[in-house]
Amino acid sequence: MSTPAQRGGMPPSSMNLRGAVDLSALKARADAAARPAAARQAPAAPSPYIVEVTEQTFPQLVQLSAQVPVVVNLRATWSEQSNEVTAVLEAAVVEFDGRILLANVDLQAQPQIAQAFQAQGAPTVVAVVKGQPVPLFEGALPDPQIRAYLDELMKVAEANGVTGTLNDGSQPGPAAGEEPPLPPLHQEAFDAIEKGDYPAAAAAYRRALAEQPADADAKAGLAQVELMQRVQDLDAAEVRQRGADEPDAVDAQLAVADLDLTGGHVEDAFNRVIAFIGRTSGEDKETARKRLLELFDVVGVTDPRVTKARSALARALF
Repeated sequence: MSTPAQRGGMPPSSMNLRGAVDLSALKARADAAARPAAARQAPAAPSPYIVEVTEQTFPQLVQLSAQVPVVVNLRATWSEQSNEVTAVLEAAVVEFDGRILLANVDLQAQPQIAQAFQAQGAPTVVAVVKGQPVPLFEGALPDPQIRAYLDELMKVAEANGVTGTLNDGSQPGPAAGEEPPLPPLHQEAFDAIEKGDYPAAAAAYRRALAEQPADADAKAGLAQVELMQRVQDLDAAEVRQRGADEPDAVDAQLAVADLDLTGGHVEDAFNRVIAFIGRTSGEDKETARKRLLELFDVVGVTDPRVTKARSALARALF
């Protein structure tokens, strides 16, 4: 979800972060100013709430997902099914009048975005809410079913406090410059993330925590950046094969959990670590427990999946 991928050549494991790391926890200021920048990539779009997405513009849209849900339409322009689904989505999004942003992605032109969402074919439709992936559907569906998915998405967004709008209309909104600035160390960390300098970002968050140990945003930010560092150079196939071959190796299981989380498979990541904790003991058990708590911070301690996993962790420990 950070902009280092703009330089190209980023491995799929890093690209997957765009579907898992919650930029809202990093105070990524997703104001309406980001929308015109993304919309300019698609001058022919019939609505300002429908944009064509590239690797370069995707981070802006992830930021916007803290304001409105972003529907990511992974499509193939040669596919009649994709074109039909796209037509329904575009018509529906216009009716939502700025409460949803539709991000069309050409699977062939943007393969790393497809890998980030583990899309197996087109059409695949997912959403991003506060930086978190929300799977919707694959393949062609009738108009009413697609709209029903969007209605359910709005409920999920509301439950997570994402109730904004991109419709400026006649109602004046706060100017971008009026938004409160980030604390200096948080801004330093966020700037470093955008440059792909994860060690510098982690160092900034650690300094913030040294000054304010109760800084929840810095704690979450540090957990997220450390996750970025861990998965940055991983080979997903090798990691998963080792995880299958070495079920009792703590580092192997935690590496797979990291990949699961960055790929949006939050419950799979949690369940893997909890299962390992339940069948091991000693130092490995404590290592896994600490890592799981860090993953909780990445996802967000108020997320219902975290609440459920905490209960399962308690049962595994005691």
